[in-house]
Amino acid sequence: MSKDITICVGTVGTGIWRSPDGGDSWERVRPSRYPENDVRALAVHPQEPNIVYSGTDSGVYRSEDRGANWQRLDSPMNSLHTWALAIDPVEPDTIFAGTKPSAVFRSTDAGQRWEKLPMDLAEECPAVVIPRVTALLVDPEDHRIVWAGVEVDGVRRSLDGGDTWATIAGGLDDPDIHGMAVSTGQPKTILATTPREIFASGDAGESWQRLGIMQQFPHSYTRPIAVKEDNPQVIFVGHGQTASPTIGTVQRSEDGGKTWETLPLPGEPNSYIICIATHPSDPDLVLASSLYGQLFYSEDGGDSWQKVRQEFSEVRSLAWMPS
Repeated sequence: MSKDITICVGTVGTGIWRSPDGGDSWERVRPSRYPENDVRALAVHPQEPNIVYSGTDSGVYRSEDRGANWQRLDSPMNSLHTWALAIDPVEPDTIFAGTKPSAVFRSTDAGQRWEKLPMDLAEECPAVVIPRVTALLVDPEDHRIVWAGVEVDGVRRSLDGGDTWATIAGGLDDPDIHGMAVSTGQPKTILATTPREIFASGDAGESWQRLGIMQQFPHSYTRPIAVKEDNPQVIFVGHGQTASPTIGTVQRSEDGGKTWETLPLPGEPNSYIICIATHPSDPDLVLASSLYGQLFYSEDGGDSWQKVRQEFSEVRSLAWMPS
């Protein structure tokens, strides 16, 4: 792997692990620089890759040195679990944070002050009991459009930068949202993963269609989704056998989700794929982690893969950035 990247892995139980040399060496960020929090979200600044934000079970933290040192941002999320983060690509001082219990907060000054946004959200739901915001997206072409996916409470959309929100359903008949992505092709497509399906919308969420992935995927449990940075037709999906962590795969489509292939990971992952990480500085470098601590990487857009020697505790977030 390229030595000129820094990788951050967010875990449950052991905080953040960091490699400054593309995965050759690793250190657990010491408690003096980062508490032993459960880290469920990582977001890299779109213009200054040395700046990274993390979402934890005690709020949001910020690093200005690619994850080596961290500062807690005092916020209403201090007593909540932050499950999702998104940074506005045009106005990167604007940050969105999604939590459990489900709520979305916004800062317009790089995390110094936060406000809870008005959103109609369920207080209880099937399966997970307490809903949580598992996906946040800012449209890369129109930053006034913001998306939130909630487990298990469907999709919300804002057309005004987060000031107001609407519940978006038409055809999205599974509210158990695991991941979301935007494919900026023609037409622009919004993608949402649920446990057994991927839904796609080409009209800004007004209507949704099933991609029918269970006819092509080897198993039946779908988690993260990511679009290749330089080709909106290439989509990666993290996949597994069941919600109980067993084996996993990375799936790739090169035609916008019509057909899929299982990518050749080196050995069978020990659990489903929980995270996929890309960065526009190198669209061909794709990282994927299993829930139970294995980390894989591809330097050719998914054609071939290698495994990082280091393994971790339960992984919940993953990011890489140019050094």
